[in-house]
Amino acid sequence: MTDVHDASCSDYDVSRRDFLRTAGALSLAGVATSMFGDVFTSTAFGATNENILVVLSLRGGADGLSMMVPHAETAYYNARPNIAVKKETLLHADATFGLHPAFAPLSKMWTDGKMAAIHAVGMPTPNRSHFEAMELVEDADPGSAERVGWLNRMIGCFTSNDIFDGVQLGSTIMPTSLIGPEPSFATADFESLSVPWGSHATLGPKVRTALASLYQDAGSVIGKTGQEALALDRRSASIASVEAQGPQHGATYPKYSSLGEALASSAALIRSGVGVRAIAVDFGGWDHHVDIGWRVRNQIEEMSKCLAAFFTDLGEAHAGRVTVVTLSEFGRRLGQNGAAGVDHGFGNAVFAMGAGVKGGYYANWPTLGESKQVDGDLAVTTDYRSVLSEILAARFPSVGVGTVFPGLTRTNLGFMTPY
Repeated sequence: MTDVHDASCSDYDVSRRDFLRTAGALSLAGVATSMFGDVFTSTAFGATNENILVVLSLRGGADGLSMMVPHAETAYYNARPNIAVKKETLLHADATFGLHPAFAPLSKMWTDGKMAAIHAVGMPTPNRSHFEAMELVEDADPGSAERVGWLNRMIGCFTSNDIFDGVQLGSTIMPTSLIGPEPSFATADFESLSVPWGSHATLGPKVRTALASLYQDAGSVIGKTGQEALALDRRSASIASVEAQGPQHGATYPKYSSLGEALASSAALIRSGVGVRAIAVDFGGWDHHVDIGWRVRNQIEEMSKCLAAFFTDLGEAHAGRVTVVTLSEFGRRLGQNGAAGVDHGFGNAVFAMGAGVKGGYYANWPTLGESKQVDGDLAVTTDYRSVLSEILAARFPSVGVGTVFPGLTRTNLGFMTPY
């Protein structure tokens, strides 16, 4: 008999919060993090006008089988008699797959060939613990005892003297993918990065001159930290002013959406020209053990509306530099449980959209035949690191994919166009 859980299990709610709070006390490389309600963002800075990666983490174990529906599989409908997404409601269906109807706000991106859906993606070895799976996915270095995230290693491949390193905004919480060896500090928001009395016409310049003199020794830890703080002060005004302008190009984010706030802030960062290279956005609430039908619909709809607004907000010039990829720690089981939900599974769907993406469905599809399942789950036929490495190779040619994903034997799916 399948266990019946609440809408999210304690492994997700407690371990994620405690682990990430602990991680916040560690150090990052070139990262600033922010908190918007229950949505967290982390940002890496480098050279301006370069390509940008946005990693949208669907925390809790999103149900890829509800998002990218394998409507050609009788086994899907047999295993989910009450919760399967009806074939006639699917968007952009081909002979095998179709999108959940709540993806409608992103329909134009799909028809424009800017959105790809990739199935049967995950870790090579099953892991159904939120805590362990999140850490393994974000470290992306199987067998290593080092606590360095894959985005941290990516940042280390950039040759930049940008001083905007190790900044945390609004919270001490950041994803494992950005934890690394460089020092960091915390601040509430961009406006808080200014020096005391920084906006005062007379006192501001005097304070900056005094601090520059006090911290002129860049060879010492204190001197280097002080100089970085002054650099943040110089940058903060331009970032805050762009953010204060609000969404651009007619973009409308959903009201009362923490994800919308985070993506609006991310769009402002990109438009400000401060040199953003990677942004990680943590969007939780996907642990659907109960009543998955309406819960997953609401989650997909909010995500789709926010992403559509985000790309509109960027405008054509900036959107042409931004690639978004979604990740989740694992998928859900094929069969429904006794509470009209689905428990922790294995293979999952990943979505990529924006710059460099060749739209459509992609999968080394194993089918849902009983002999093809892994303990009742969709089998993983594509290592999630191969999906990420294909994006990096196409959009960040200076990044050493072997450095970011040690030991990976890459398998390209062809969903990216080289830059």
